[in-house]
Amino acid sequence: MPAAAQHRRPRRNSIIRTLVVAGTGAAVLALPLIGAASASAATSSSTTASTTLAGYPNNLDGWIRESLAIMAEKHIPGTYNGIYRNLMRESSGNPRAINLWDSNAAKGIPSKGLLQVIDPTFKAYHVDGTSFDIYDPVANITAACNYAAARYGSIDNVHGAY
Repeated sequence: MPAAAQHRRPRRNSIIRTLVVAGTGAAVLALPLIGAASASAATSSSTTASTTLAGYPNNLDGWIRESLAIMAEKHIPGTYNGIYRNLMRESSGNPRAINLWDSNAAKGIPSKGLLQVIDPTFKAYHVDGTSFDIYDPVANITAACNYAAARYGSIDNVHGAY
């Protein structure tokens, strides 16, 4: 495009933009000072990460690792990747997930938890040392892996609904 045809911004837009940026920067710098006058000290519990009773992070990664530790003690096969792949497919990582539409739900026994286990299966394959709450992430993962080991050899061998 020829130089004569190039569009030029009016100078006032440049000045306005400079003032807006400067004003925003001043506001950002002032916010910590304004908040500091009324801020209270954080408690130690709010600054530390939540952990399980066994000391694992109270999140998806921690639940899987804690389950794997229990599984190793009980000689239940399975890997992090196998568990993660299956629970993401089954519940998208939601420990409170419940399936209210499939054939199990139609029979009155909906699948629950991270690995979508039904109550009778959870009870039959519950692993000692874990909670009896089907929604407890570690108990759900460990029982489901125990079931998968008995039925398929390992949770790693499960690549679809089980």
